[in-house]
Amino acid sequence: MTARPATVLLVLVVLLAPALLVTLGSLAPGARAAGTTPVTGSMSGPTLISTGTTTRYEVHGWGGPAVASNGTVVGNLTYYLSLVGSNLTGVTLAPPSAKFLTNASDVTDLTVANTSEALTINVMISSVLQGKNESTNFSYVVNVVHPYVLTAVIVNPSSSEVTAFNVYVTLDGSVIGNVTVPDLQPGGKYTVTFDYPTLGLSSGSHTFGISLAQEHGLVTFANGQTFYSQTVYVTSSPPDYTWWYVAGIAAFFGAIFIFASRVAARRRGATRR
Repeated sequence: MTARPATVLLVLVVLLAPALLVTLGSLAPGARAAGTTPVTGSMSGPTLISTGTTTRYEVHGWGGPAVASNGTVVGNLTYYLSLVGSNLTGVTLAPPSAKFLTNASDVTDLTVANTSEALTINVMISSVLQGKNESTNFSYVVNVVHPYVLTAVIVNPSSSEVTAFNVYVTLDGSVIGNVTVPDLQPGGKYTVTFDYPTLGLSSGSHTFGISLAQEHGLVTFANGQTFYSQTVYVTSSPPDYTWWYVAGIAAFFGAIFIFASRVAARRRGATRR
């Protein structure tokens, strides 16, 4: 029995439908290459830094057509950085752009001047492979502030060499950082400098301290002591009298208006006579 032409056509359509759907899916706008994931990115590093310093940041990027399904970077996965701030004189990012390697992360150094300000680092992660291009954008905010600076001189009064060691810096009894002191020869000395950036301390007295107790008396500060402290006093913010000024000005002009109105009324009355 010979199949009818309509029946043969129906069978062909049924057999070719899956392939046709796959083809149409690949041609659809925004279709993603098989095995790829969306482009993502992030940045890590301190959000509060001291003026006149250089700080390292790590940029992360992943996904898009440049990254194969097995996680291998097979295309061009690149980050691009730009800065926004009130004063960018002396402010740089090095490098401002670079390609990611297999670990999909890279570092950039932010150098800032002596201006206290908020900086915004705009980041674009671009993923390109064989004409396919996807990207993502995000921002990272860094506050540049004038820090509290703690300085002390450490000496080695003994006749023996003291190997490198760390000293811990405290604020009101809590550890806020450390400084590495290099090897000290007999009679040698080293100046410890510690910058503490902050958006502000609460009003009142605050004490920074460095202790050498862990060195068992092998080293001291220049004054012969094993503990150094520096106290700062933070004043409270002055009261805001703005609204009192506004109220006073309004009352003053209001009084003038009332006085002028009464004088005008008296003059009108005198005219009628």
